[in-house]
Amino acid sequence: MNKTLSLRNMLAMALVLCTITFYGQDNFGGLALYTVRDNMAEDARTTLKKVAEAGYAYIEAAGYSDGKFYGMDPLEFKSYLKSIGLTPVSTHQGTVTLENADEQIAAVKAAGFEYFTIPVPPMGMFTFDNESKTMGMEGSVEDLAEILTTLGKKCEAVGLKLLYHNHDFEYKKNEEGITPIKYLLEHTDPRYVNFQMDLYWVTKAGADPVAYFKAYPGRFKSWHVKDMDKEGKFAPVGEGTIDFKRILGEKETSGMEKYFVEQDMTWDKKPLDVIKISHNGLKVMGFQ
Repeated sequence: MNKTLSLRNMLAMALVLCTITFYGQDNFGGLALYTVRDNMAEDARTTLKKVAEAGYAYIEAAGYSDGKFYGMDPLEFKSYLKSIGLTPVSTHQGTVTLENADEQIAAVKAAGFEYFTIPVPPMGMFTFDNESKTMGMEGSVEDLAEILTTLGKKCEAVGLKLLYHNHDFEYKKNEEGITPIKYLLEHTDPRYVNFQMDLYWVTKAGADPVAYFKAYPGRFKSWHVKDMDKEGKFAPVGEGTIDFKRILGEKETSGMEKYFVEQDMTWDKKPLDVIKISHNGLKVMGFQ
């Protein structure tokens, strides 16, 4: 019996060592799986292996439905990520409401995530104009701040951290002359609510990420590292115009703990090729 157990332990250790060697000990940085969403829909497990092979160390999910992450229950998802050397760090929970929050928070906690991230104003507040291709929100920013605070308190109670992710409209003045992101920063408690800054969308809005870091230090716990080409379109990291080195120089001021490569549309390139290009761009820009 002891010999059998010993053999099993040796085989288990060998498997772990093989996994580390295969996927690399130098993997770093995160990937927002929204970038490879079509691949994830086709074959989540194979796609996640390719994410690890591309050099990423952790992920942000964007595929929660019916209590599962990409068709896997929370513990199964957590176990599979561990088996291929990836860590679950953040998840975009766009369908959260005050009614289903407890169920979603429990699933996020069980899957091993650290951040429960709200990708757009929740509960029907988000708007998208198909004709002008512009995003916005219905309802007041005061209501949004209250909803985020309620959700943030629920997350804090179980050891999760709530973040709000921006697009461009939050960094522009609304019809009342209020810049939504400023209101949210100034009317939420950092114990319960902090922010994921999407560097592309902030730049698209004509705002300066560094200026916000300095005005509201420590509030931007994660970033979406997304580049912009000369036409204003999404681009692989390092192939666009955003000065990531300058922004990265204010990492400590920002409060950034994790970052995720993301590219909403990859145009004539395949998403699985783009994530490799962007990972090489991270190295050039000095990300670790």
